[in-house]
Amino acid sequence: MIMEEEVLINSAFQRLLDTYLASNHRKKTEIITTAFNFARQAHKGVRRLSGEPYIMHPIAVAQIASEEMGLGSTSICSALLHDVVEDTDYTVEDIENIFGPKIAQIVDGLTKISGGIFGEQASAQAENFKKLLLTMSDDIRVILIKICDRLHNMRTLESQPANKQYKIAGETLYIYAPLANRLGLNKIKSELENLSFRFEHPEEYENISRKLSLTQEQRTKLFEDFTEPIRSELDRMGIRYEIKARVKTPYSIWSKMQNKHVTFDEVYDILAVRIIFTPNTREDEVNECFRIYVAISQIYKSHPDRLRDWINHPKANGYQALHVTLMSKQGRWIEVQIRSDRMDDIAEKGFAAHWKYKAGENSEENENETELNNWIGTIKEILDDPQPDAMDFLDTIKLNLFAREIFVFTPKGELKTMPANCTALDFAFQIHTFLGAHCIGAKVNHKLVPLSHRLQSGDQVEILSSKSQHVQPEWLNFVSTAKAKGKIQASLRRADREIQKKGEETLKEWLEKNSFELTSSVINKLCDRHEIQKHENLFLALGKKTIILGDDDLAHLQGKNTGKKGWKKFVPFIKGDKKEANTIKAGRGLLEVGPDFNKKKPCMLTEETIQMYVFRDCCHPIPGDDILGYIDNNKHIEIHMRDCPVASRLKSSFGNRILDAKWQMRHEILFDATIHIRGIDRKGILHDLAHLISDQLDLNIRRITVGSHEGIFDGTIELRVYDRALVAEVMEKLKKIDGLTEVIDH
Repeated sequence: MIMEEEVLINSAFQRLLDTYLASNHRKKTEIITTAFNFARQAHKGVRRLSGEPYIMHPIAVAQIASEEMGLGSTSICSALLHDVVEDTDYTVEDIENIFGPKIAQIVDGLTKISGGIFGEQASAQAENFKKLLLTMSDDIRVILIKICDRLHNMRTLESQPANKQYKIAGETLYIYAPLANRLGLNKIKSELENLSFRFEHPEEYENISRKLSLTQEQRTKLFEDFTEPIRSELDRMGIRYEIKARVKTPYSIWSKMQNKHVTFDEVYDILAVRIIFTPNTREDEVNECFRIYVAISQIYKSHPDRLRDWINHPKANGYQALHVTLMSKQGRWIEVQIRSDRMDDIAEKGFAAHWKYKAGENSEENENETELNNWIGTIKEILDDPQPDAMDFLDTIKLNLFAREIFVFTPKGELKTMPANCTALDFAFQIHTFLGAHCIGAKVNHKLVPLSHRLQSGDQVEILSSKSQHVQPEWLNFVSTAKAKGKIQASLRRADREIQKKGEETLKEWLEKNSFELTSSVINKLCDRHEIQKHENLFLALGKKTIILGDDDLAHLQGKNTGKKGWKKFVPFIKGDKKEANTIKAGRGLLEVGPDFNKKKPCMLTEETIQMYVFRDCCHPIPGDDILGYIDNNKHIEIHMRDCPVASRLKSSFGNRILDAKWQMRHEILFDATIHIRGIDRKGILHDLAHLISDQLDLNIRRITVGSHEGIFDGTIELRVYDRALVAEVMEKLKKIDGLTEVIDH
């Protein structure tokens, strides 16, 4: 056994060395071998959950760094050593003495953010995330290796229990995939998203994967027929090229199905075509791209609104390509991405790949590095703000991670890159915090517009300000950049602190008058009664007098039933015979999580136990939905759909409170489900709807709301059903009704 493992370890390390030697980095194999031997000795006898020797993990992380990111010896050594300080008795000083200050600095950065970014408390998690970003600004390789580490953890996630899988997959989707995207690591970003999807929604993942393999043959035929005339033309032009088919991942297909409310068969852009060419010289790159574009546009008709020139205006993550959408002979729009082999390398490996092309070509490289530094600079500005709320902080950073941009001009013609969907107010804060705080409006293309006006690429923007203007809370409703949101929140927090102090004093006086002390558990009870998540928000409401404490609050603190607020308000289901359904009465109290509670076991939702769980208003899961549990501040368990936006944030910030949850219902309880319908109005359509649902399917209709305008009707049908499968069956049958064009599950 030991001999087999030795062979396994040595062969994995030899593969790493071979990959490194095949790259164009300087061949520093000696220091890599020293790092490997050091890590091997340090982790001796330790195993991962999967049972394999622990050293296989650092080797795999180093392999990803070398093969998939194109990083050099410093990064490879740091990857091999990344868990040594965290898991063994060696210190950062030991690393520095043997491997030098640079590797020690990166290992130190990785140690500070080890064990995943997220701890038990959101504040601790936010602190760790700050460390990650601050360390990243010292050396970008820290975050690159951290992403390699996360990718390998995701590839080996099977060995973890389900609740850990949801936590790790959730924070991967929430933080790491957007980070990888922002750093231009397109291939890794796609894999992280896909793996997260696979563990969070295994059935849907399998379903889409199966459909992809079943439709593979027709996609191959479409690809070959579409590219044949393109190949002939490129051969005639004497261009050295390669044409690849790019198929959407199951995750991106599923996202489109969710966002656009379409079925798998209605996702038309599953196939895209990539033309990767080798220019004669670097100077020929841009001309060659446009020559190819002109040539293929003469073969197929191009879509006038779908030309994307990322060549002359690279994305902030360094991505360059020319995107054009062409109409195939089969009547399908197909996107074609035209890029040089250098651009392709950068598109797949991100900023790391730029380092390969540095020599003698500093101008463009510096431009991309400036973009990265600007981004890191914005993040540092957010970090400088004292103690932002952990959840808001994460969301604010996330706003900065997405790399869809527009190009906007100042009154003097200076070009500024801004995120898509940004407003005039975002632009004001981007120029200067003072200008943003005192902004009263803007002139866009010389026309007066409000602060909330959304900017378009090519707009020329002049900001109008007044010293009498101050930051307003409603601004948060329409700004979309991290900088603007961060600055507005900081300003509002300063104003709110005084009101909060007043509110806290009011509460203290009221509690003393009624013989209570100001303790966390008392505040938690009042927060729960008024459906407020945070203590600060309760103080604020008391300070603003939007909440005035009275007898009901006192009764709640004394444990008396005030007739208000019970578990029942959260549970959107009805029990009993489907013809005569009665609302469940709260027979049993809510489940309370004690010290002996086993987080690894799933919560089983049955007719007998369902009333012991809390159902919030953010999502309305019904049997058949993928769900999870979350231990709230009162030690009760909330049930959420796994893709609920609130659950996404909880997985990222309170990962250790996430539980697995499963349905075990016997078709005795009915749940509320809503279906949205839209179509061409005609006489009798309402009769057809009612006939299908009540007579053919024998279901209870709670409500039908339909409106009609200029021959188009839309409305909602509220039903009572046993599970999601029944909703799907209803939707399939509704789609067959003449005139119904859209049927969407809410």
